[in-house]
Amino acid sequence: MYDYHHLGHEKEQATSKRSLWITLFLTLFFTIVEIIGGLLSNSLALLSDSAHMISDVIALGLSMTAIYLARRPPNARYTFGYLRFEIIASFLNGLALFAIAIGIFIEGYQRFIHPVPIKFALMLTIASIGFVVNLVLTLVLSRSMKEEENLNIQSALWHFIGDLISSIGVIISAIIIYYTNWLIVDPLISIIIGSILCIGGYRIIRESYLILMESVPHKFDLDEMRSSLLAIDGVEDVHEMHLWAISSNHYSLTAHVFIPKNMQPFCVILAINELLRDKYDITHSTIQTEHATIHPHGEYGKQFLKQHELQNADT
Repeated sequence: MYDYHHLGHEKEQATSKRSLWITLFLTLFFTIVEIIGGLLSNSLALLSDSAHMISDVIALGLSMTAIYLARRPPNARYTFGYLRFEIIASFLNGLALFAIAIGIFIEGYQRFIHPVPIKFALMLTIASIGFVVNLVLTLVLSRSMKEEENLNIQSALWHFIGDLISSIGVIISAIIIYYTNWLIVDPLISIIIGSILCIGGYRIIRESYLILMESVPHKFDLDEMRSSLLAIDGVEDVHEMHLWAISSNHYSLTAHVFIPKNMQPFCVILAINELLRDKYDITHSTIQTEHATIHPHGEYGKQFLKQHELQNADT
């Protein structure tokens, strides 16, 4: 390794990798079956579901790439390793959900205007098989999420939750059409499916966007954390504080702290790191100790200079 890292910037995800391989093979197989069935039965709902399945194959491919890249160690160019690709893959998966939903809306509108006859038996058979397959895949990914927190897997899971709901929608659509001959139900169910995909896509895009923008993760309160650091003996002030996520469950923090001249900086840094580790589960932090007389901070630092002047006058 080109440089020493006391904390790993790689991510070994054995459970997620195994789950994704199983999911990818089953999804690819059923996608082919559903495309053929949708074309033969003239069902837009079925074709909409197969289009979503195609996106699942692409999404799973991205997720697999992210998992394998996450195993690579950091280097002179990528000092955090390749963990961030997990978030990029999630963002692209969210965009894919939106793109598919728009395509479904457009085709659904066309089917409202020009209804197409549907082969009920074939549509219902394939939709039922799809329901079973998607239920199994959703359970596999849900179990993987419980063992290894991963936004990448979460984005893939949302694809399959959408598929599961799609399969239910297609089955309901087929039954209604069989008993009422209301062909309008097929594009209507498709539009509902598209709306669900939009919701899932929005959630994934929002979460990955916040990480890419290096916002403070939702689970942390920066003001409360700053107060905890100020309570440490020797810490006079905390500023230039930044907290962000590199990937799911992989956090970094940097901060500058004012300490008295006679305080041993190593003791303060050790106390801060112990607090961050024990209370907030943050193990990757960079703390810079400062003193207002040595590191000027303009108007902000003058209040601390006055405090030191008063303390020196008293002694």
